[in-house]
Amino acid sequence: MESRTTRERIADALHEGPETPSSLAERFEVTPHAALGHVEHVAQSVRGAPNEELLVRPPECRECGFTGFDDPLNLPSRCPECKHEGIEEPAFVVED
Repeated sequence: MESRTTRERIADALHEGPETPSSLAERFEVTPHAALGHVEHVAQSVRGAPNEELLVRPPECRECGFTGFDDPLNLPSRCPECKHEGIEEPAFVVED
């Protein structure tokens, strides 16, 4: 049985390398939206830690390349510029 919480294991995964909400969801058997919630809490923890930073590659429209989404910790359903529904998920990594 795993003694570490899902959030702790997600934090460890983000220290290892970039992860998307879908990859975290699959790896830790949660929904992509639940994974984002965990990432938000990891981001709060990282803010208080010296020499650590959560880096975010924002969502990107596959059609027009738009990356100016209001909230990079979100899974947008379509592009506000071209209305295309093909959006590349954000990716997250914690760097020391």
